[in-house]
Amino acid sequence: MDTIEGRVALVTGGGRGIGRAIALALAREGMHVAIAARTVPEIEAVAAEVAALGRRTLFFPLDVSDRAALSRAPSVVAATLGPVDVLVNNAGMHTSGPVHRMDDASWDAVLAVNLTAPMLLCRACLPAMYERGFGRIVNVASVAGKIGIKYGAAYSASKHGLLGLTRSLALEAARKGVTVNAVCPSWTETQMLDEAVAAIAAATGRTEAEAREAILRANPLGRAALPEEVATAAVFLVKDAAVTGQAIHVDGGEVMG
Repeated sequence: MDTIEGRVALVTGGGRGIGRAIALALAREGMHVAIAARTVPEIEAVAAEVAALGRRTLFFPLDVSDRAALSRAPSVVAATLGPVDVLVNNAGMHTSGPVHRMDDASWDAVLAVNLTAPMLLCRACLPAMYERGFGRIVNVASVAGKIGIKYGAAYSASKHGLLGLTRSLALEAARKGVTVNAVCPSWTETQMLDEAVAAIAAATGRTEAEAREAILRANPLGRAALPEEVATAAVFLVKDAAVTGQAIHVDGGEVMG
């Protein structure tokens, strides 16, 4: 395992849920962490938590659908913390509904945030990683990147694409000191799960407890993952230099193989 103490990480979508958990887990490993997302009060709060762990930190607003902002992000981090050693592409969005009712704007937005933005941030960070001979990229994908999701075509397609990007880039970067991997959570105790529960309850007349049970019924563990459990997998991928091109499931056994 590599030591990552003193290195610099950039975590997108870092204001809550999985992104927050990863940012704090990396800080506990001794890393300095930049947190980026659209909601400033949330990333400011996470930065305060990182600082309380004794690490240098930075928070800045970032809309990952803004290509110019993505291209500037590595230099924003470098100016305060140093060059980005670890990039965690966690920002994401989802939409639901049958394909025959999907509008162009919804499809384009999901692909822009979940697939194009990670590619653009990788492209922006890689030259400096290659120059230093060290880099770690962790893409937060989903089990939806391995299987189809009914009424989730845009989300599933974007996450399948993110895994393809991960594997191709891992091959490009393998001899340059850079590893590229993905974590694939299933339902996790985040706002996305809360929103799904509320939507199902509203659409079906079920209670939220009944809707939640229906969502998690197929999970062998019978529960959602915790953000901190996803973060543990991400930290492993950052620390182990021999693992690249992999998609690690954190899904309670929902998808095997």
